[in-house]
Formats: sequence, C-alpha cells, structure tokens
Amino acid sequence: MTCILRHDPRFTFLRRIIIVPAVLLVSVSSALFAGTNGMLEGKVRDKRTGELLPGVNVVLPALQRGTTTNAQGAFLFQDLRTGTYDVRISLIGYQTTLYRNVTIDPDLRTRLSVDLLPTEVELEEIVVQREKPLIQKDVTGTTYIVSGEDIMLLPIDNVAEAMRLKAGVTMEGNVRGGKTSEVLYLVDGLPVQDVLSGGMTAMLPTSSIVGASIMTGGFEAEYGNALSGIVNIVTKTGTDEHRFLARLDRDNWFGGTQVSKASNIELNASGPIVENTLRYLVSFHGLVTDTRWWQDFQYAVPSPVETNINGFGKLDYQINPTLRLGGQMFYSRRDWHDYEFDWRYNLGGLPPEQREASRIAFMLSQSLSERFFYTASLSRFSLQSSLGGDRASDIRIDEPYQYDFYLWYIVAGRRGWWSSTRQESYTGKVDATFKAGADHLLKFGAEYTQYNLNSDVEKYEPRRTYFGRPILNEPQLDFSSSYGYHPRSGSLYLQDKIDLSQEQGVLVNAGVRYDFLDPTASRPNIEAIPVSQSEYELVTTNTVKAGMKHQISPRLGIAMQVAEHGYFFVNFGWYFQYPLFDYLYTGLDRVALAKGVSALTGNPNLEPERTVAYELSLKYSLPLDLVVSATYFKKEMRNQIDSKTFVPGDSKVAGSFGFAEYVNNPFATASGLELTLTRDRGAWINGELSYTYMVTEGSSGSAQDGFYIAQYGLPPAVRLFPLSWDQRHTIKLTSNFLLPWNMNILVLAQYHTGRPYTDYPTSTGFEQIDGGKFVQNNARMPAFSTTDLKAEQRFTMGWWSRALFRVYLDIRNVFNSQNVLWMDSNGRIGGELGDPTAYAPGRRTILGVQVDF
Repeated sequence: MTCILRHDPRFTFLRRIIIVPAVLLVSVSSALFAGTNGMLEGKVRDKRTGELLPGVNVVLPALQRGTTTNAQGAFLFQDLRTGTYDVRISLIGYQTTLYRNVTIDPDLRTRLSVDLLPTEVELEEIVVQREKPLIQKDVTGTTYIVSGEDIMLLPIDNVAEAMRLKAGVTMEGNVRGGKTSEVLYLVDGLPVQDVLSGGMTAMLPTSSIVGASIMTGGFEAEYGNALSGIVNIVTKTGTDEHRFLARLDRDNWFGGTQVSKASNIELNASGPIVENTLRYLVSFHGLVTDTRWWQDFQYAVPSPVETNINGFGKLDYQINPTLRLGGQMFYSRRDWHDYEFDWRYNLGGLPPEQREASRIAFMLSQSLSERFFYTASLSRFSLQSSLGGDRASDIRIDEPYQYDFYLWYIVAGRRGWWSSTRQESYTGKVDATFKAGADHLLKFGAEYTQYNLNSDVEKYEPRRTYFGRPILNEPQLDFSSSYGYHPRSGSLYLQDKIDLSQEQGVLVNAGVRYDFLDPTASRPNIEAIPVSQSEYELVTTNTVKAGMKHQISPRLGIAMQVAEHGYFFVNFGWYFQYPLFDYLYTGLDRVALAKGVSALTGNPNLEPERTVAYELSLKYSLPLDLVVSATYFKKEMRNQIDSKTFVPGDSKVAGSFGFAEYVNNPFATASGLELTLTRDRGAWINGELSYTYMVTEGSSGSAQDGFYIAQYGLPPAVRLFPLSWDQRHTIKLTSNFLLPWNMNILVLAQYHTGRPYTDYPTSTGFEQIDGGKFVQNNARMPAFSTTDLKAEQRFTMGWWSRALFRVYLDIRNVFNSQNVLWMDSNGRIGGELGDPTAYAPGRRTILGVQVDF
C-alpha cells in the first residue's frame, strides 16, 4: 500500500511557552465564568404616596457591597454569584426593611419592588421572606433551575439524572429528539466534554454544587456547540463561616442479593482563610461498587469492580467589592470493568478501563461601573482514557477469542481491544455585560481554544451477522487508529435583552453567534486499485487540506404578557455542533495508514451538524402557587454524521467489504408538545407533573449506521423512520411531601410508551426467515414505568446543637418493575440467551447518614 501524508501539528514551542505559564501564573476567580452570575435590580417607593425615592441605601451584607438608588428610585447590582442573599434597604425617616433569601440565578435578573414605610421614630427593621416569582419573564427559552439542595434531596446520583426528570427528555438523556451527545455539559460555564468520543467526563461531588441551569430549548447566543441542550453546573463558594459536611451510604448494610455492593462517601469543608477577603471550599466524593453483576464478577475480577474518585477545590479572593481573584481545580478518576452476558464465563477476558480527568481554571472579574462588568478566564482541561493492558502487543490478532459449540458464549481468550488516548484543551475567554439605558442589557464575549489530541487504538472485532452471530471463517474487522492533531476553535457572540415589560409587557432576547473550527488536518484521497476480480489494493495518492469551518447562529426570543397572570413565549434559533474529533481523525494519521486503511475512516472535512428549532410556550400562574405551561416545539436536524462504504464487494484489505468513511448526509426531525403543572413552594407539598408527546424520525440512528448496514448486506433506509429514542408518550411526577418533625418524603414516578426496535426474525441467526423484509424500527417494546422514593429525617442533638443530622432511605424502583431496555429481532427480551442486561436495574435500597456542622 502506498501512503503519502503531510501533517503539520501547529502546536509550536512558542505556543507552549506562552500558554502554559499563563495558565499556571494568572490567578483569577472560578466563581464567575459566563453563565454563573446573575443580577439584582429594583425600585424603592414611599409606601404611602407611591413616590420613587432617591438616595436609598441598598446593601448586601454577605458581600459587603452597597449602592444607592438614583433619581428614579432605581438600584442595580451586577456580577452577583449564584446563591441566596439578604438585602437591607434603609433611608433616614423610613423604617429599615431586610429581605431574606433573595435568590440569584445564573444569567437571570432578580427584581425587588420595595415600599418603605415613613416613620418619625426609630423602629425595628421589617424582615421579609422574599420568594421567587412563579414565572421568570427573563427566560424566553425552556430553562429549569435546580438547586444543590434539590439534587441532594432527590433519589438521583448526579445532575445529568436531574435533567432526565424534565419534560421533553428521555430516560437516557435525549433532549427533544436529539442524540445524547448533543447535550453540552458545563461546570461554571466551561465545558467538561469528551471531544473525541462524546459524553460528560467528570462528576462533581454533590456538596460542591450550588445549583444548575438545565436548558432544553431556546438557549441564548452565549452558548454554542450544542444542538439539543445545555446543563450548566454552578459550584459553591466558601463563606465567612466555617462549614463541614460528611455523608456515608451503602446499599448492602443487610446483605442479600438485590444489591450492587455500592458504598458512597462524601466530605466537604468551606470557610474563610482571611475573613471577608479570602475563602476556600474543598469537596471529595468516593464510590466503590461491584455493580449489579457482582455474582458473576466475583469469580473473575477483584473487588471492587468499579471505583470513582471525584475532588473539587476553590479559592476566592475578594480584593475589594468590585474586584475578585481566585481559582478552582477538579479531579475525577474512574476505574471499571464492563459486563457482557455472553462473556459471563470469561469476564477476565474483557479489558479493564480507566478514565482520568482534571481541570484547573483561573479568572478575573471586575465591575468598572454600576452598569458594566467583565470576566476574563484561562483554563486547562485534561482527559486521559485507557482500555486494556500496558501494551498493544498483548493483543493476539490471529487468535481471536473462542466460542462454545453453539456460538453463544465466549469461553476463552481476550477481547482484541486496546487504547490510550489523551486530550488537552487550553481555553481563554472574555465575557462582558453592559446595561445600556433602562431597557437594554448587552452581553458580549469571545473565546479561543487550542486542543492537543492524541489517540492510539488497536481494535479488532469478528464479523457478525445482523442477528449477532459471529462469522468465524472471515477475517476480523480492523478499527485500529493512531493519530495526533492540534485543532483550534473560537467564537464571538453578542446578545441584547430588551426589556419593555414595564411599559408594554414585552421582553426581547436577540443575539447572534459566530464560531470557527480549524481541523489543521488533511484528508487523504484513497483509490481502490483492483488486483483481481474480487480484491482491491487501497492506495493513498495525495492529500487535500481540510478547510476551516464557520458557523453564524442567530437567536431570537420574545416574551409577552397576555393576561394579568399569563405570559406567551416565542423562541427561534439556529444551533450547531462540531463533529466529535474521532469522526474527523480516525485512521488518518501516517502511522495508521501505513498499517492499512481502517474499516471505518475519519473525514477532517466534515461540516458542523446543524439544527433549526423553534418553540411556542404559554405559561399561566394559578391559585395555590401553581403554574401551568404548554410548549410546542419543532426541530429540523441536518448535516448529521453517518458512514458510507466506498469499496463494495469482497475486498480483503479493510474487512471483507472495503472501508467506510464518515460523511454528512442524514436528516432528522423532532416535534412535540410538553404540558407541565408545577408548584415550587407550598406548606406541605410541592413538585412537578409533566406530560410529553414527541415524535422523532430520521434517516440514520448513529454515525455507524451506514457501516453496519453495508456489512450486513441490508438495504439502506430510503425513508424517515422512528429513531430508537422515539419515546412518544411520557408522564413524569416529582412530589416532595414536607411532613411534620422535619421529615421529607420525595417520590419520583415516570411512565413512557415503548420505544422502537427492528423486527426482522431469524431461525438460524445467520439468515432472515423467508419473506422477511428489513425495515428499521418497525416494532415497539413494552411500556416502561418505575417509581423511586427517598425519605429523609432531619434532627439535632442537644450535645451538639450546631450540627444538623440527616438519615435517609433511598429506594430505587420501589415496585421492582421489570422494564425492558432492548429486544432482539425475533422480539425476544434479551435475545436467545435471555440476557438480563435487557432489563433495567431492579430494586435497590440505599441507607445513609449525613451531618452538616
């Protein structure tokens, strides 16, 4: 095979000596990344006359920040960290008023309308418990705010699971018909994504989270590189009081078999280093488990089968009320073994896996005036993943693993997988906010990221029939790849929030975003030269440099008051996402091509995937603090990634059918209706009830669809078909019962109709039944329903009055429902082996204790 490739890494020595020291030496605040701050504004009037009052003192004691109202009686605080604050308002001749628990949410404005009572004598200050408005008019898209306390109360393990409780989100995390990889996860405004293969890379200790904003539609121009949803996790900052937390829970206190042998421990400490100036927060979470398959693993893999370690630390230095410096760091490591039922007699033959992620970030935030502030940040994110032993040479290419006589179970040998990947990203970012006049709130920013990507993969898989049976007399498919590239990306955005709600009852969010990606790679021209009637030699004749990719994304949202308690929202936007870098680079490096063309080859000239979406929403507040909403959405998704076979026939070079390349072409649509009834506050019960009707159809279900369809010799889709996450009817209920004696009982229940699978029966596992016709996702699995419950009792001890104890019982799948996850083409749950992984986990009971002091 002939191979000619030129590769310029473009990560020069000069870039290394500039970026790395800058990241290590600049010390700036991690609490203030874009998407983590909010605003407090309001007006102060004389309670008797209604006259606007100038010169009123407005103070945030916890932050040592204050201001006075202007000639129009208005005040404004920008650049406020997410959280709750007390606000003291005073003026000589008037009674002082203290508002407690004023909530500041990320990216949102909190308004206070204050009436001061005139008095001739000094009176005690009035204390007002401030409650959030039932409908947030600043938000023109669908956004949910989940507090850190909510996450700890819910029977869930992380923020991603909190997102799955919301309308329009499937059980696996597909948002409004999109793929799970189309959701962008941020920690303090910066991504924590695996840019090679997708997904969130790290889990933060729950005790380090102050809250999260979950956007399932209509996110603003500030956010890019996401097609379906944004989850922005905002971390806590230390206060001027030392606080500590310890938590421990297990699911096997009492033994039994219906356990995962899982144990969780969490520790948290925060407080001042220098009072009112320098604060710290550190948090640790550890999980060990033998998984739900421990009865099989105990004979093959040392305990624990899976270990998770997550740590987070933050320093915040308040130089003065308008200038903050600081930094944060998190570390996350996971070691585990996957379970596959057909390997149950040889689980030691499956390779161990490891993932290690870390990030260090620094930031500067400064308010230059009451109306203008900016933040500037530098960060370095690193992710290392490995699979298999220490050396790729341990893989025996010519001696694949052995099956039993019936080709059901693997009984000997090791899987031919080995990989070692490393990805680093260096990001510089600037965001600024300016309040122009009374009506305009301008936000603009820029971001630049330099990536350093290295991947070395040895992967060999036997050919299989569509029905999963191995074809032993065919050569294995070679998915090996080795590459090192240094792409770069950047963005600019401008957002204007025009607030005419006071005069006309209208608010407009208008923005535009520009993004670019430079792959810094070349695409090889591969020609198939026939050497016999049924054999080809693949020759790389030259290379073509991949062009820079550009995207302009306009966003528009409008909120209108249509009744005293009702609001109508419209949102329209263009959204985009760059392909995963594995889709761009797999198999294209000089080393990889020298070994032979990989069965599935990357394409650095792929275009970004694009979505055009709009939504219409009506929200109305009812008595008893109830809010009802109805939202219709529609999305058209283009330029999605699939794979196309370029060498048909019986080529012996890259598998037995040629090779495939990633291409842009599939098309998909999603539309639906979301109905929700919410009660965020109440004396004894609050929660949310939602119903979603959604239709999701496309011409391809994954980036590998075309590859496997060609391998199996089946006809490609010529029509849109329901995608595997087409969850038509979904009902979700979250109920929090606030009982006497400091007890909470929280119940989660959900139901959805069955999702699609392909009914294409076979009697032998090698050929379809005579007359059978292959039509993708032409049948439905049974309906899915589950109920989770968490009961928590809070109490104090007389001998330790400053400590709050919590004892909780967390029961997942209370009724032990057998919910189906997959079926084979014959309609059998778990296939011919009755694979138990076809069922969702059964009941698990977790008992734990937590102490805050």
